[in-house]
Amino acid sequence: MKLTREVCIGGTVVLVCGIVAAGIAWALLRSLDDLPPPSRQTLPVLDWWEHCVLYQVYTRSFKDSDGDGIGDLKGIIDELDHFVDSGVEAIWLSPIFESPMVDFGYDISNYYDIHHEYGNMKDFEDLLRKAHVLGLKVLLDIVPNHASIESEYFQNSEADEPEYRDYFVWAEPVWTDMGNETIRQPPSNWVSLFGGSAWEWSEVRQKYYLHQFAVEQADFNFRNPAVMDEIINIMKYWLDKGVDGFRLDALPYLVEAYPEDFNGSYPDEPLSGISKFSSNQLGYTIPIHTKDLLELYDIVYEWRKFVDDYKIKNGGDTRVLFSEAYANISMTMLYYGDEDGSLGTHFPFNFGFITDLSDKSDARDFVYTILKWLTYKPSGSVANWVFGNHDNKRMASRFRDDMVDGLNALNLMLPGVAVTYQGEEIGMRDGYVSWQDTVDVEARNRGNNDTYLQYTRDPARTPFHWNDDMSAGFSTNENTWLPIADDYTEINLAQQRESDTSHYKVYQTLTCLRKEPTLSHGLYDINTLSRETFYLIRRLKGHDSYTLVFNVGEEEDEVDLSRIPQLELPARVVTASVFSEVMEGKSINQSNLTLRPGEALVLKTSPVTDC
Repeated sequence: MKLTREVCIGGTVVLVCGIVAAGIAWALLRSLDDLPPPSRQTLPVLDWWEHCVLYQVYTRSFKDSDGDGIGDLKGIIDELDHFVDSGVEAIWLSPIFESPMVDFGYDISNYYDIHHEYGNMKDFEDLLRKAHVLGLKVLLDIVPNHASIESEYFQNSEADEPEYRDYFVWAEPVWTDMGNETIRQPPSNWVSLFGGSAWEWSEVRQKYYLHQFAVEQADFNFRNPAVMDEIINIMKYWLDKGVDGFRLDALPYLVEAYPEDFNGSYPDEPLSGISKFSSNQLGYTIPIHTKDLLELYDIVYEWRKFVDDYKIKNGGDTRVLFSEAYANISMTMLYYGDEDGSLGTHFPFNFGFITDLSDKSDARDFVYTILKWLTYKPSGSVANWVFGNHDNKRMASRFRDDMVDGLNALNLMLPGVAVTYQGEEIGMRDGYVSWQDTVDVEARNRGNNDTYLQYTRDPARTPFHWNDDMSAGFSTNENTWLPIADDYTEINLAQQRESDTSHYKVYQTLTCLRKEPTLSHGLYDINTLSRETFYLIRRLKGHDSYTLVFNVGEEEDEVDLSRIPQLELPARVVTASVFSEVMEGKSINQSNLTLRPGEALVLKTSPVTDC
């Protein structure tokens, strides 16, 4: 289904959504009583990725086509129209490579093949071809930091075969004299992110190997040029098939301290001094030797050079690299590489809304978090905004149900790339997963029946709610790989498509609105109106201005719109939270505005003559 078509309203050519309800909303944006715009400036052409809506598909939970209870590639193919209807322009798939599924695809055993539960190479090629016909870009989630111990790389390295001997980080044990016996111990006190020592003993090779994640995920040795060459070979293989880029996983852990710099031994991490952590728990040490080492950025910059050279050699659109990096703001910005972002990855994912904000955050916290990224970001680079992913609580559960539309509006109205995690367009919440049903390796390793909920990532990965049929329309099997969330009859796509107002229809209106030059090229201003309410205004000379007013608090709040610079009333309501009493299309003429808890309004005002 084609998302947009050109129509002429009052002599102006505009884009109208293919979905009827969103089309009505779009018509409101360009209604006949709008004044002719003042002289408009010539706008630079943006690359396809610079202002796109990027949608994360958690493959295992998106759609099951064969009734085995597990999402697959054919399921994605069957629902490609959903992305088009939603206004999504690019999708990235959680890992689809062959894997033992210890960490559900982030432990890759074969980077050159499709995991059998998801389909085969023909399925992937079909998906890629059909997505491109629909105008969708497709990115793959690739894991360069580590590989499965079932991979040929590791098995050959463990067997000490010369070509693969140094593919992974191997170390001799430390022997400690305990009086009656000598005890073999790991080479350092490094702790795995999933709990326990980051070193595992190999009886085959009689050495320890490093695994910063699960025992089954051995860390590559990037000081070996052959490893770097192989990662580039992997990228080339998939680029040759036509993929549009990669999301690069776990980059902060690519490089570790080198023994030669520490008298031939691996250095211990300093202790955190936090008494609640034992020596085998994450948090016991401060990872200064295993995370965010400066050498890793040179590796990332080489990958960027490779994809840029690939475009020069092969033509076509830009192939992108997006980096996952939970790090402090200064270290994160190094992934951009330089002022225009042309040296490093096209952008590092911005996790500020996940790591720094919660349902207890007020308007000041939101404004500070947004401005922090925009302030630190290199001036010529592209911003991005992430509100949820497969590793954290869903947006609606981490914040509040009543904030869903405001959060989606904020995401889609800020400058740069808007990232949507599967289900955010319909306001999905975390599902409940019992200890007995828990499959997440992190929860299993770090938790128990009483504590696993502190660590588990499963609730954010429960299957997508397509309708209110058995298994939420995700599968024809009532036994799915994770339980279907109990609220699927209340929150599902089919219901929201049919409703007069819904999170999904608000989302569609917002993705249509993003086509406005004001949102792709305009200036921004953001500030608080009160402790609980803030505004975001986007304006561009010769074009309509758009303002988001959002009460993130838990109490009703009365604000004064006259405090928003360059907001000239009357303003027309483009969209509003589903529970709002303010109807779309209503004219706001008075500066005093009362917002309910979590309520958000998007307002349109007449074209501005200067900024």
